[in-house]
Amino acid sequence: MRFLRSFLTPLLLAAGAAQAASSWGFDDATVQVNAKKAAGTKEKFSETNPLSQPIAISNTDSIKVLLVAKDGGKGKRPHQAFVVLRDELSGLEAPFPMTVKENGKAVVDIKYADLPVQLATSTAPLKASVVLASFGSSQGINKPAFSVELKIDPNATPLIYEKPLRYGKREAINHIFRADPKNPPKVISAFFMLAVLATVPALFIGWLTLGANVSHLQSALSTAPIAHGVFFGSLVALEGVFYLYYVSWTLFQVLPVISVVGAATFLSGAKALGEMQSRRLAGER
Repeated sequence: MRFLRSFLTPLLLAAGAAQAASSWGFDDATVQVNAKKAAGTKEKFSETNPLSQPIAISNTDSIKVLLVAKDGGKGKRPHQAFVVLRDELSGLEAPFPMTVKENGKAVVDIKYADLPVQLATSTAPLKASVVLASFGSSQGINKPAFSVELKIDPNATPLIYEKPLRYGKREAINHIFRADPKNPPKVISAFFMLAVLATVPALFIGWLTLGANVSHLQSALSTAPIAHGVFFGSLVALEGVFYLYYVSWTLFQVLPVISVVGAATFLSGAKALGEMQSRRLAGER
């Protein structure tokens, strides 16, 4: 029994020492306030003794944290070293990475301007923690270090935090559509229609005066009756389509019809002009 006790005691001590050596820690930790309008302050803290009183900074001040990271009591550079500021009211955190040398000396400067707006507008002191971790069997730490109280200058431009838009039920939107387009007054339309019709007699008078070959109408219709008939009918159909568009049709109703009528006008017009050219080549005018 005595032998067992004497054997277990060194083992427990060795296990405790191994466990202590396999965790990260820090030493020689200080937090310094760099103030522009007042004298700065400097406080010391440790893993087991964080600062009991919060340090105050204004919107023109900054915080400088210095410490020595240690692994098993020896200064060493961890893969991760942060000073994390946490808002206790909202639970939001902001990590600030530390610059660490190979011997474990780490430093970070935290300016008030670098704080996220969610933390910069907090009314409660921000809790600062030191986070050290690395690869391997060494256990990382997350130790509270100090608190930061924000004292905003009343003459400075206040920060306003607007919550981001979240998906959810929104207020109903009542759309007001533009009224359908209307035709111009009938008086104006009638005036322009009469102006167009008045040019028809002038057109026929000009043909007779200039010697239009109306006498060839019978010959043209006998030679190419379909071409001339379709060509003339397609022109009338085009005018009818425009009239329907003016009265009631929409653009999507007009487009397919006018494409068919236009193709008929093009094909029949080519045949009709070919027949007229043959008569002119024959010496008929």
